[in-house]
Amino acid sequence: MNTSIPTAGIVGSPSPVLSVGPVVLPAPGRAVDLEVRVCAPVTGSDLPVILLSHGQGYSNHLSSLNGYAPLAHYWAAHGFVVIQPTHLSSRTLRLDPKTPGAPLFWRSRAEDMTRLLDQLDVLEGAVPQLPGRLDRSRVAVAGHSMGGHTASLLLGARLTDPEDGTEVNLAEPRIKAGVLLAAPGRGGDALSESTAENFPFLLTTDFSSMTTPALVVAGDKDDSAHLTVRGPRWHADPYILSPGPKSLLTLFDAEHGLGGVAGYDVAETTDESPERVAAVQRLTWAYLRAELYPGDDAWQTACDELTTGPDPFGRVETK
Repeated sequence: MNTSIPTAGIVGSPSPVLSVGPVVLPAPGRAVDLEVRVCAPVTGSDLPVILLSHGQGYSNHLSSLNGYAPLAHYWAAHGFVVIQPTHLSSRTLRLDPKTPGAPLFWRSRAEDMTRLLDQLDVLEGAVPQLPGRLDRSRVAVAGHSMGGHTASLLLGARLTDPEDGTEVNLAEPRIKAGVLLAAPGRGGDALSESTAENFPFLLTTDFSSMTTPALVVAGDKDDSAHLTVRGPRWHADPYILSPGPKSLLTLFDAEHGLGGVAGYDVAETTDESPERVAAVQRLTWAYLRAELYPGDDAWQTACDELTTGPDPFGRVETK
């Protein structure tokens, strides 16, 4: 593993970060009001926004506004405002398993993000030092694992609702770019028998309409055998099966935790690697920076660094 991570001239020095949560937004018709954490640099204006969707897992608080600190803090320290909702699927809410949409609340998750954009004025006003500092024309979405599925729907992927057979379109035009981290791939015969039975909404995922620019991040050791019979390549499906412009970052020796993006020193990370997390931080930041600011060369520079040296972190494909 190459532990030398050059950053000078790309990311710059980190800024102090303010983190406020929970901010509670009224959510009529939702099982509970929407709780959010906001992380932002303490200085700067016209700040771009990242909506960050958590995954699922065995820990109680990673799947909530309290998870994903390695990503949220890094992105905020380098110029983004990061907004993290607690989706209804979070273990922290302990909702009745008979609640409509349970257990993964796939539709509600995407609707949470649209609700956040609809209530940016309320959210901005509730966070000290934030009013007047957001650039609402530059919004991205990122998600890990089940959060990657949520992000894919917002970027234009579709599915057939297993309850009523209708095609679901939850694309959010205010979102200009996305990052899918260890996201689910296609359905059909790619799914394990238990996944097809318990999570039928995954059977009909269609990436052909996912037209918004996105970076797909996949680990080449992420077999996710409980979800798919296709092995690690399944997580590249959002890249392979969607139209461009897209990029695929394949991380060498990475499993589902991608080195530990969901939290610091968490037990469920099976491939803990601070160096790999640092690479994910830097590359995702650079990708979103370049997509939201056309002409910025951060992504190309970061990709060049990734592939240099005798033991690179991974490879990048684009289309």
